[in-house]
Amino acid sequence: MPIINVTVTGKADPALSQRIAATVSELTAKHLHKDPTITAIVVTYADPVHWFAGGRSLADQGANSFWLDIKVVDGTNTKQEMAGYLEAVFAGFQQLLGSVHSESYILVHEVSAAAYGFEGKTQEFRYISNKLKAAV
Repeated sequence: MPIINVTVTGKADPALSQRIAATVSELTAKHLHKDPTITAIVVTYADPVHWFAGGRSLADQGANSFWLDIKVVDGTNTKQEMAGYLEAVFAGFQQLLGSVHSESYILVHEVSAAAYGFEGKTQEFRYISNKLKAAV
């Protein structure tokens, strides 16, 4: 049930947003084992004239970039899964955007199950509820 915010350089493009959402959802399911039916993805765009890396705008460098920010419940993924995810996401954006600047970032926030959830219920509540149902 992650929430994923993605910012990419360029003009808003609904077709590209769809490809980004599909790729990110697929990679998140494959590497972090998150259910795509309860994964939320928001794609926003930033003009490369206003995105700077290494002191120069990406427009001047003829490069693209992205920033992916995802929140997951702490302890649900291994370090190897996280590393594989970062590698796969970067490669995915290279294919989606072309000429991706090396200073493109992915941040996986591991948050407490007691402080994170959806539909008005925490993930900790869901975990405990499922354990109690299984015990009955």
